[in-house]
Amino acid sequence: MSPTRPHILILVLLSCLLPLFSPAHAAIATPPPQPPPQETNATLNTNDLFTNNNGIQDAYSEGTLRGSLILYNGRIHTMDDHNTIASVVAIADGKIIYVGNRSSDADSRFSSSTTGTKPRRINLHGRMAIPGLIDSHNHIVLLGNRPGYHTPLENAYSIADALSTLTSRATTVPAGGFITTIGGFHPNQFTERRLPTLSELDAALPHHPVFISYGFTGPGVTNTLGKSFFSTITPTPLIFPNGSIPSGTPNGAALLALRNLSTPSSLRRSVQDAMTYAASLGVTTHLDQGAFPATHTPSDGAANADLYTMHAPWLSVYASRLGIIRLRINFLTLDTDSSIPTLTQRLLDSFPFFGNAMVRTGAIGEFVTADYAGGPVFSSAVAKVASAGWRLEVHSITETDYISQIETFEAVNKPTPITALRWVVAHVQFITQEYLRRLKALGGGVNLSSWAYLAGSGSSNTSSPAGPPFRRVLESGIPAGFGADGANIAPLNPWVHIYYAITGKNAKGEVVNRGQTVGRQEALELYTRRNTWFLGGMDEGMLGVLEEGRLGDLVVLSEDFFKVEVEGVRRVRSLVTVVGGVVVFEDKEGGL
Repeated sequence: MSPTRPHILILVLLSCLLPLFSPAHAAIATPPPQPPPQETNATLNTNDLFTNNNGIQDAYSEGTLRGSLILYNGRIHTMDDHNTIASVVAIADGKIIYVGNRSSDADSRFSSSTTGTKPRRINLHGRMAIPGLIDSHNHIVLLGNRPGYHTPLENAYSIADALSTLTSRATTVPAGGFITTIGGFHPNQFTERRLPTLSELDAALPHHPVFISYGFTGPGVTNTLGKSFFSTITPTPLIFPNGSIPSGTPNGAALLALRNLSTPSSLRRSVQDAMTYAASLGVTTHLDQGAFPATHTPSDGAANADLYTMHAPWLSVYASRLGIIRLRINFLTLDTDSSIPTLTQRLLDSFPFFGNAMVRTGAIGEFVTADYAGGPVFSSAVAKVASAGWRLEVHSITETDYISQIETFEAVNKPTPITALRWVVAHVQFITQEYLRRLKALGGGVNLSSWAYLAGSGSSNTSSPAGPPFRRVLESGIPAGFGADGANIAPLNPWVHIYYAITGKNAKGEVVNRGQTVGRQEALELYTRRNTWFLGGMDEGMLGVLEEGRLGDLVVLSEDFFKVEVEGVRRVRSLVTVVGGVVVFEDKEGGL
């Protein structure tokens, strides 16, 4: 029998993960047997980390990053149940072995350990550190599949900022290489409220073609070199004299042409770029929510991809022991008839929560059918997922969709209990107190996104906030966490999302979510301790909190998040990002 496309994906997953998977990872909460004494990346000169891939590769053991490190003289917010603040954290062989205030005690843990590893020491000089952030709902796999040399613009606040970002990127790109930005930002965040023009891009990037597009389907813009390239393709996209490309099919034609230039090698490079960018923000664990199926025509947008090959470059990077962030993979399906053939095959051919501490499969979601807001196909699919015992995540962005979704959950729960499966409704811009109560009774949870930051609008009073209702959700007591939904219609940057959550302000500076904001401590909990619920399984007790026995994921921040003025929250970054005790990102100009 010839393999189906889902079968092919499973073969790829197995070929990449089985060499990395071991019984030690099947029960990761139980400490695995210690390997022979070895030097790890954490003991290397930091310069080697970025010039020699063997730095990362040598830090891998049994499929996961395992380094040894002592961070001291800091303000380390552990995010435990008591909100403990420590000054010293020690990590041995990838796991935390000490949290406290005495470096001598940390040293003694190493002297009594059997690893034989000499830890690297980092003086934090009073800097704030936190657990590695968890994003429970994003599309980072799509970010790693971007064509060209993708360059996020979500942190630019003017045309000058954007051009500076692109010019800086050009210094690392061969002449003639296409520099791209696809999704994750909006002109609303620029002072000028517009995209750069062809002439501005020509002046900033005279040796590189450029393609910039926002949202799912544009509009976009290009420069003279890019326009020259696009004039050679069929169909030729409409490009105006100022370089602007209309949204929809013209933008899609340009994007398709660039995707057709991608190679396995360029996609692996793009994956590593996406990983490095995420690490620079302090996000160390990502629960990816898939993509819309690709048609390989100009109708495809930023959120479309081949569902059976999109993970291949990511798995290749992990199999090469070059992965530097933790990836969790949900499976999106969009069946349109009640026989739900795609979902049925997915449930037969895939394994939930299969993998290791670096990369692991997850649930069905964030779509299960095309009629995601409820209907006969949705009901059949939900029942099928319940019968298979899988977790499910669905997507809610209107004032009514969550009602039919949760009522369908309730109907399915009667014959097939789902209360132990942790089903999730994502985004929930408008969910009410009643339906939060009903979802909570089903054992469910909600993840929250500040995607309204870029283009959201709402009343300046509490009568019609843009959502989501952060305050209402937290007061309900339902499991809740942050899922950025980046990087198509929302930024990946967690600090932008936190800014929106604590201020209610959109990118224009308008208050659009009045009455539903939360405090800084609460927002940070949604990205750390609270978000572990959405990972579940072995991850829940291993991430999101800095305490002994958990994985050594930690971020040293550029600013004290609790003291920086509110407009500065968006500009917080990582100075040092640690995954499994290994320094995977370091800002050389950060002052540590």
